[in-house]
Amino acid sequence: MDWGNVTAEDLIDALREVDWSSPPRPLSEFFSRFTLPRSSSKWNSRLKCNLYYYRTNYFIMIILILGIGFIRRPLAIAAAILTALTVAFLNDSFAGTFSEKATRTVRQLYPHLAAKMRPPHTPVLRGRPSAKRAIYICGRPRWVFVLIFSIASFSLWYASCGLLTVLWALAIGLLATILHASLRTPNLKARLNTFREEFRAVWRNYSEL
Repeated sequence: MDWGNVTAEDLIDALREVDWSSPPRPLSEFFSRFTLPRSSSKWNSRLKCNLYYYRTNYFIMIILILGIGFIRRPLAIAAAILTALTVAFLNDSFAGTFSEKATRTVRQLYPHLAAKMRPPHTPVLRGRPSAKRAIYICGRPRWVFVLIFSIASFSLWYASCGLLTVLWALAIGLLATILHASLRTPNLKARLNTFREEFRAVWRNYSEL
């Protein structure tokens, strides 16, 4: 893949649709080799490649920075967890996995309630969905959960008086992410992983026909 031709919108869509359940990359690989990019185009390509390949590592790093910043504020830690869940719900794979596990747990305790948590069926025309598949969580549109968790997290941030601190923590986390993604030299594993993800995407689209 030529990461130089990948737009920011394409990268965001890829991060939203990709499976985030994979474990983070080993620290020996994460902190392996750093070099300065030779040009702005090389930097642009490297930044996008590393953001995609080390996505789980960056997510955990930002959460740890937030946790360190609010180690003496329990409400702020709870707000950070809710904020992380809000962001995670925007990923299709996480939303689907969370919905399946939650429905399975409720089915064991309240079977009648679990029957109401099934997502509506998408109509199919000529062998393919009539519209882009909508994401449901526990039988409700995804935006409902995102809205509820966003309001809850913002309320906890406000109650803990940590809005300014979270802005500093997020700024430090994002700065550390950009610095690492800019200086970490993409390795062969990153390139092979890119081709594997491309193959999975093509095969998934083919299987839906």
